[in-house]
Amino acid sequence: MGGVRVLLDTHAVLWAIAEPDRLGDEARTVVGDAATEVMVSSATAWELSTKARLGKLPAAAALLGSYHRQIARLGANELPMTSEHALLAGSLDWPHRDPFDRMVAAQSLLEGMPLVTCDPAFSSLAGLRLIW
Repeated sequence: MGGVRVLLDTHAVLWAIAEPDRLGDEARTVVGDAATEVMVSSATAWELSTKARLGKLPAAAALLGSYHRQIARLGANELPMTSEHALLAGSLDWPHRDPFDRMVAAQSLLEGMPLVTCDPAFSSLAGLRLIW
């Protein structure tokens, strides 16, 4: 499945960096393929730093100090949030309220990239392609 461009959900970023065996078989294959362009949303940095600050994800605190190096080591590129992404994220006809999930879903849809995630919340969003 090489030559594709994919967007990683936050948990997929953490697992790809620290525990790649936790990724689904297809996700591990796609992310590990040198021909895949792996993208990480800037919303992931926002989510990790927010959850670390709130004590909801203590493991993220260790990653934050080397975040850019870890993303580069993964061979990934950052996908910045744009106003187009934000407008779609806010207007999606999807009852899911998590702002981080809404942003990565909007980015995945607008950029035409499958989302690498095992989060079942995304399966109810029409048109979103998922890889796990």
